[in-house]
Amino acid sequence: MPSITLMMSALACNDDDIINTDKTVLVIGAGVSGLAAAKYLSSRNVTVNVIEAQSKVGGRLKTNRSLDIAFDEGASWIHGPDGNPITELISPSGVNTFPTNDNNVEVYDINGSVYDENVLDTSENAYNNILNSLAGSIDKSFEEVFYDNYPQYKNNRLWSYMLSAFLEFDTGGDISELSSLDYYDDEEFSGDDIIVTNGYDRIADYLAKGLNIELNKKVTGIDYSASKVLVSTTDQEFSADYVIVTVPLGVLKNNVVNFTPSLSGNIQNSINNLKMGSVNKFLCVWDTPFWDTNLQYIGYTPETMGKFNYFLNLNKFSESNALMTFAFGDYSKTTENMADNEVIDEIMNHLKSIYGSGIPEPTKFLRTKWVSNEYTFGSYSFATNGTRTSDFSVFEESMNNKLFFAGEHTSKDYRGTVHGAYNSGFRAAEQITNLL
Repeated sequence: MPSITLMMSALACNDDDIINTDKTVLVIGAGVSGLAAAKYLSSRNVTVNVIEAQSKVGGRLKTNRSLDIAFDEGASWIHGPDGNPITELISPSGVNTFPTNDNNVEVYDINGSVYDENVLDTSENAYNNILNSLAGSIDKSFEEVFYDNYPQYKNNRLWSYMLSAFLEFDTGGDISELSSLDYYDDEEFSGDDIIVTNGYDRIADYLAKGLNIELNKKVTGIDYSASKVLVSTTDQEFSADYVIVTVPLGVLKNNVVNFTPSLSGNIQNSINNLKMGSVNKFLCVWDTPFWDTNLQYIGYTPETMGKFNYFLNLNKFSESNALMTFAFGDYSKTTENMADNEVIDEIMNHLKSIYGSGIPEPTKFLRTKWVSNEYTFGSYSFATNGTRTSDFSVFEESMNNKLFFAGEHTSKDYRGTVHGAYNSGFRAAEQITNLL
């Protein structure tokens, strides 16, 4: 993998980096990994084209502005901004950010009572200590190992809340499927997370400037058996000397793209072994706020794990009278089969438990359905029981020095993150430049 220094300076190369070659590169997917790869190659004078199945660049950097609020359906945070290469893109892309204060939260139980701050601190310290020392097993999920060792927390709503709003949110996977060995073996940058407030898609739009990108080109097949790689879409065929595949893991798992010849056993096994998680977001807007607008977060400990248990107060950093809540793990998948009014009713049941039955219904509502999204089939990747995170590293291999892979699912150390996807694009691009 290229060094952090290389990745942060890759968009500003000098004359020594220019490559004289007639070889061509095709990048499949205009998410952040594909755009990073194309930007790297283009800046070095390599002929590179990008094709994207959707009508807009960005992939899971997807911002919905239909309610005059920048509702980021996918990524929202820059995790660990100190040394994070995405931080370098804040200023040139015009992104605005707000510091995240995880301690600026009140957590409520189902009867509307607020948890004492000392209880929360003690429980969270115990939670962190357990997760730092839990001895996992290759053939057991996190849920199995955790409750085998700590059965007293099995029906504890506060512990379910922490396991959901913390662990399932971080990893994307339900704890019943999450690896008990490699749930937290990735790396992180330092500094408190910051949230993007005016749309994460600005990062993608910035990276896309000056690139040759064709939209609405859904890839159906990739043939890398000859000297040139042939890429078939629903209405056109492309060829190149090298191809970088950046489609999400969910797309690979659902066999949307037919590879000729078949992918190597290692890569195909990783596709089969790793899983796509599910985190869905729900934006509720009111005419006036009824909650404490000084809070950044509002927690809730429902009976059902992963069910609308965490609320982000958008009024804290904008003029929007809105709360964004989440569904995690298996419950996140359940919401995708629920009608809007059913979801709103369940969200309001929680808020009414906290603030009373007299609070108003939201006037506007937006939601996501990442698992049923044909361009992703999930939110982000995670290691499940029976697998190791070495499965992520397998994607650093190329197929016959023609086919290369990038995306958050190809980054062992930074999987599930924007910077992981971004870094992987540079890695794949550098692999190709080393062949030129």
